Amino acid sequence: MAVTIPRDVLFQYYRFSLYNSPFDAHDEGRAIDLYPDSERALSPVAGEVLDTKTVQAPPKAYAAEHDHLILIDTGDTVARLLHVEPAVEAGETVTVGDDLGALVRAGFFAPWVPNHIHLGFRDPDANPYRASGSLPVDVAVDVTPLSWDGTGTVVDGGETWVRLDEPAHPAPGDSFVGIANAVGGDGSGVLDGGLPHYSGGGLLSGGGTAAAAIAGARVGTADGRTVTWDDLTVLANGEPITGIALFCGRKRFGAKLVGEAIDLAVGDEVRVSIERGATGDDAT
Repeated sequence: MAVTIPRDVLFQYYRFSLYNSPFDAHDEGRAIDLYPDSERALSPVAGEVLDTKTVQAPPKAYAAEHDHLILIDTGDTVARLLHVEPAVEAGETVTVGDDLGALVRAGFFAPWVPNHIHLGFRDPDANPYRASGSLPVDVAVDVTPLSWDGTGTVVDGGETWVRLDEPAHPAPGDSFVGIANAVGGDGSGVLDGGLPHYSGGGLLSGGGTAAAAIAGARVGTADGRTVTWDDLTVLANGEPITGIALFCGRKRFGAKLVGEAIDLAVGDEVRVSIERGATGDDAT
């Protein structure tokens, strides 16, 4: 049984991703990350708060020492929410859109990841404190695929990431879009995940294709909506980077390139290429 996130809930956030995470909870899209526009967490679920728990986060210079878990009984499932310092407590009832607390930048985040709410679901009779075995998550929106040839100009960024102006959202705010799976040039669905820095990714709103491609290069193999990346290296203007962060966005959009040290600045023109493994041969 999959848990479907309604359209009106998703439209509380400017971005979502089912696969762009290194953590097991996201395997096969069994969790979703929701990105609010503010530093407060708007609840994506309604129900009774069962418990809140503070956990130790991995030590990172840019991150908080602790993270937090909020458990909410939705009636059919138990929702698990992370990365929010609770402003609610056990026994309270919340509705969709209620303020759950401040977003927490935890040590579980890579340095290029923005603040967000992690949301997963468990059967009512399952251990709610464990992430493994969570229910699959689906979204009640069609995500529009945007073709991208691997080029663009840097319009925003930081020490570990940059965002390009392409592919641009055709109508910001009106719908969710993502970078097309460019198999055969027809945009067979939208790719989601960390390419290739996380172990796999996803193929949303797709047409059942068994291949995944981006910027003119084959990048993986799809089994249903889950994609196993090939052994790849992503390059920006010929220099290796960690990869491409793939997600579904509703407002600002454009390819996001990430790495521990991105030597690109606003205004730079960029061409992204993809090579297979350590051979140096262009991926096809």
